[in-house]
Amino acid sequence: MTQTAADPEVRYQDLGALMGLMSGAEKHAPAAASTLDVLWVLYDRVLRVGHGNAGAPGRDRFLLSKGHGPMAYYAVLAAKGFFPADWLSGFAAYDSPLGHHPDRTLIPGVEIGSGSLGHGLPLAVGSALGLRAQGLDDPAVWVLIGDAELDEGSNHEAIAYAASAGLERLHTVVIDNDSATHGWRGGIASRFEAAGWSAVTVDGRDHAALYAAFTTPHPGRPHAVVARVEKKR
Repeated sequence: MTQTAADPEVRYQDLGALMGLMSGAEKHAPAAASTLDVLWVLYDRVLRVGHGNAGAPGRDRFLLSKGHGPMAYYAVLAAKGFFPADWLSGFAAYDSPLGHHPDRTLIPGVEIGSGSLGHGLPLAVGSALGLRAQGLDDPAVWVLIGDAELDEGSNHEAIAYAASAGLERLHTVVIDNDSATHGWRGGIASRFEAAGWSAVTVDGRDHAALYAAFTTPHPGRPHAVVARVEKKR
């Protein structure tokens, strides 16, 4: 279960109000909204990390590669007590820690600075390798990417390497809103499966389906969950 000391009254239904506190230009609101359900299920039911153990060696790691749309991420982190909710109203202000891209040096719970397409999955592979090298076999590494990021060659190198290295503590969630320029016969999951990953495609708004997909056993292999959401407009 998630290890947090957040207000137990904070619920998924409250996230819309938290996101509504953030305003200003260049919000990338559709990109953020596409991730909301995935982020909530992960932080509410799956990830073993909270504001009380955000620096603990044995914590699970979550990397937001889709960092150009961090509003939902910020709302979930605030809901789970990583930082005060009143930070949200200062989103993207000059003196705010909450920028258009998340900054790991300014925001509690953030593992990487991100937003440039194609960086998060390679960093997640490196994180999984680093944990293995330290003998930390229990922490899971999760990375959330957008389907358009699969247009970047760096991700395909990471996909190929992760399976051959048997990084079974590595998990990738792909938000699929039909933004990718390129595609694969059989869908995005088939791309991961061809490289030796465990992979499943689910409705990215169905919390029960997301939880089942996130907790599917995948011994000896990394795991990918393709979360289908409405097409980007």
